[in-house]
Amino acid sequence: MIRGRADIALRFGAASLFIIGATLIAFVAGRYLVGQYRADVARRQWEERRAQALVAQARDRANVPTTSVEAIATGAPVARLRIPRIRLDEIVIEGVGDDELNAGPGHLPGSALPGMRGNAVISAHRDRHFSHLDRLQLGDTIRTETAQSSGAWVIVGRRVIGRETPALFQSKEPLLTLTTCWPVRYFGSAPDRLILSAKPIAGTWADGMRTRSPGQT
Repeated sequence: MIRGRADIALRFGAASLFIIGATLIAFVAGRYLVGQYRADVARRQWEERRAQALVAQARDRANVPTTSVEAIATGAPVARLRIPRIRLDEIVIEGVGDDELNAGPGHLPGSALPGMRGNAVISAHRDRHFSHLDRLQLGDTIRTETAQSSGAWVIVGRRVIGRETPALFQSKEPLLTLTTCWPVRYFGSAPDRLILSAKPIAGTWADGMRTRSPGQT
């Protein structure tokens, strides 16, 4: 009798663990699929915006008035980020909230856009889009493309700091900052952050560099 009850308890426990495990796997898989869908939508929107930007540039050359730059909505695609060394090619999303970082690297609102004067800050999760960021070293190159400009950067700084340590500062010159949690391969909440700083490579910028970002004075 006792043995029968023990067998039932074991079966019940095993079934419960199976259900919990299946639920967790389904949740993670579902979140990944949502992120992938949002990334695909962002890439399509990016391609549409890039096409519109090319039309706007053609109008500028023809001296046809265009509308001013509008504020960037959270979740909107703002740039394309490519890093040849780690074969990364992602669309950067405006915002660094959970939904934005689930879809792709996020642009820190209020920071400059890549190619504009100021510090352009882009962040991503260490277990998603920046999972190989730790492979980058000084001298590696990065390419960015926005509706206004496109060009290459060279990494000039690499440092690891505490998670709560202030590290993102304004810059009078164009600067690109990539950040993610550190260590990259760490179980649990990572205690530090990896910060890469890059400067533009002269002669690689197709449309020149703006003197200030949208919204800056």
